Amino acid sequence: MAEKRLYDAASTGDTNSLQELLQEDPLLLNRVSFTSPNKTPLHIATIHCQLPFIEEILNLNPQLAEELDSQLSSPLHIASAKGHVEIARKLLSAAPDMCLSRDCQGRNPLHVAAMKGHVEVLAEIIQTVPCASREQVGHRNDTVLHLCIKYGQLEALEILVLHLNELLDEENDDGDTILHLAVRDRRIEIIQYLVGNSNIDVNAKNSKGQTPMDILQQNPSHPTNSQIIHTLAPRLHTTTTQTQEPKSLNQTRDSIMVVAVLIATMAFQAGVTPPGGVRQDNLTEDPSGKPLLHPQFAGESVIAHRRPIAYKNFIFANTTAFVTSMATIMFLINGLKGPVFMWVLRVIMSLTLTSIAATYVIALLVVTPKRHWRSLTDVIEHGLGLGLWCGVMGIVVVGNVVSVIGRRFKNKGIVVWRPRRSRDLGDVRNGTGC
Repeated sequence: MAEKRLYDAASTGDTNSLQELLQEDPLLLNRVSFTSPNKTPLHIATIHCQLPFIEEILNLNPQLAEELDSQLSSPLHIASAKGHVEIARKLLSAAPDMCLSRDCQGRNPLHVAAMKGHVEVLAEIIQTVPCASREQVGHRNDTVLHLCIKYGQLEALEILVLHLNELLDEENDDGDTILHLAVRDRRIEIIQYLVGNSNIDVNAKNSKGQTPMDILQQNPSHPTNSQIIHTLAPRLHTTTTQTQEPKSLNQTRDSIMVVAVLIATMAFQAGVTPPGGVRQDNLTEDPSGKPLLHPQFAGESVIAHRRPIAYKNFIFANTTAFVTSMATIMFLINGLKGPVFMWVLRVIMSLTLTSIAATYVIALLVVTPKRHWRSLTDVIEHGLGLGLWCGVMGIVVVGNVVSVIGRRFKNKGIVVWRPRRSRDLGDVRNGTGC
């Protein structure tokens, strides 16, 4: 009898009756929380939006905020579904961890608020427990963004995208991103928002290998097709780039082939006709007629005898340039393709160019008289030679590093610059929009 009166008081918000019942039985609320087969009085008061009664119960027994009904729903689930902002705020204050509690369908209170489009409750939960927005939903592993698409909640999506930019291209168990779902369900306003206000990948493929455009073309006669195509078109340039990529790659490969052949020819020529030339006759005796310890024969390199260390360095640099250029030619002839292969080619060609530059410097030192070495060294080390080359190589290295880091950030969904969204959390909490 007392329990029935308690539930009646909860549905009508009668706090006086609550006080009278508790005077008769101080343990009534505790007993109900253990014996209730379904909803507690706090569930009932939340359903009927009885804020004063809820405040009174939470003051007396805040643990009731953690009780679940037969559907595993907490009072916060109900407040989220009903859009009761003040009640949700009180429940969050009493039991913030209930933001992560899942009902029988695997949904936490934030998921429920997003499905119903209650953006103010959504904002409260995000502010209290931000990680609740990253929880996946049920057995299909939808994200909360997927729920916004399925239930057509654009305003909730705008709020969540501000905090979940990295989940824009997240796939559910069907392999669909939120843009796949939006196109399949013909959510035109949501498509326009995603394409115009986020860095979502319009060419992403689902588990069936379909892009959003492929899904659109499954029903080519649908009246909304032209409007959706018009929305997606400005972001489809990457598809055109991919289509034109083979032509661009072929042009790059042809250019590398020409350079590699030219360097290989130069290296071969420098190897058989080294700087300083070769002997035209045999030299086996010194001027006094004594046999030389190291005789020189016709066709041998002059600097190999006169300056063996310089000749060794020259051969090493020249051979490196020759071998790497020949390796480049071999790779290109065999038709190896792909971005990784092109990166390897750039590294090899950088080594080739550096080696041929070293060959040039050593050749200059060999043919330059000793009295001019200092002037030559000043030009190479302190003039335009070495400094210019190091500057060029530095620009190349920095450019490649920036490119790699940029791709890593993009793959992770991290955007350095992003256009201003139409709404933010503060606007929702203040009841204003931009």
